[in-house]
Amino acid sequence: MREKYPVDFLCRLMDVNRSGYYKWRQRKGTLNRYEQNRIVLTELLQTAHEKHPSHGYHRLALDVFSETGWVFSHNLAHKCCKAAGIRSKARKRRYQRPGAESILFANEVKGRWNAARPLQLVVSDMTMFKVGNTYWEWTILLDTFNNEILAHSVTSQTGSNKPYYHCLDELKKRMSKREEQTSQVVLHTDQGAVYSSQAFCQAHHDYNILRSMSRGGTPTDNPIIEALNGWIKEELYLDFGLAHTDNVPALLDAYVQFFNNDRPAAALAYKSPVQYRTERGSVCRETRLCVRHTPGLGHVAAKGGEYRESQGSPGTATWPVF
Repeated sequence: MREKYPVDFLCRLMDVNRSGYYKWRQRKGTLNRYEQNRIVLTELLQTAHEKHPSHGYHRLALDVFSETGWVFSHNLAHKCCKAAGIRSKARKRRYQRPGAESILFANEVKGRWNAARPLQLVVSDMTMFKVGNTYWEWTILLDTFNNEILAHSVTSQTGSNKPYYHCLDELKKRMSKREEQTSQVVLHTDQGAVYSSQAFCQAHHDYNILRSMSRGGTPTDNPIIEALNGWIKEELYLDFGLAHTDNVPALLDAYVQFFNNDRPAAALAYKSPVQYRTERGSVCRETRLCVRHTPGLGHVAAKGGEYRESQGSPGTATWPVF
């Protein structure tokens, strides 16, 4: 076309500035700043995915933000992951029908998981996993205020009750350390044999602990710890090499240290559990709700806080695009 007609004529015909046309020719084949940033972001997301294969694009975006300080939207992260074929690894779950109420302790929680202060509502559970030819039983004690693992214990002795009592002892120590710990602590568990035993109940008899139990065979009555047991093992296997370790207790100690101090969570305004408790725990009052979004349980109202998730899309951070 240019051989037959002059460039000036073609530019006037297409209503294009001539100097703009020549600038476009010079830029042809090169990437603009946005495209260059998008390529770099995709590479960072790919690196984060290789390190944490179980993370979805929301958490991968948080990983990149924590490492680089780059400010971008989750929507852009999703587009980059989709274009690069980055997909998280996850296991399928099967539905189970609710069971019967406990004859020992009623369900005192009944879906009210928005704890307003530390040590108000604590949950505990045991989960099993296999490393090599050995089955391990891991008991966890979690504070629902900031999803901090207060205590944990693991054993390769099937049916041992020592991990349960270790976690209970750690809870009693924390209650003793808190100044004027007069407020009641709700301890919610399933109807496991140890939790239901007379010896376990007697072990906390002198402490201001209110027991609460889920319905039999109903993990949805204890969703925070049950969900944690699911994805935490995926992280351990996929991201921390649990299947190949020769020292399971040491690896779990290192993971809990990472989980409590270094792993930011969208539900905690992108802070780690310890950081959230340090910054918010001391200022929480009954008249002032803590700003948080309980994982998998919908949005919790916020008052007097710095962070609030949008009501339309859970987990959408208030990050602007590049």
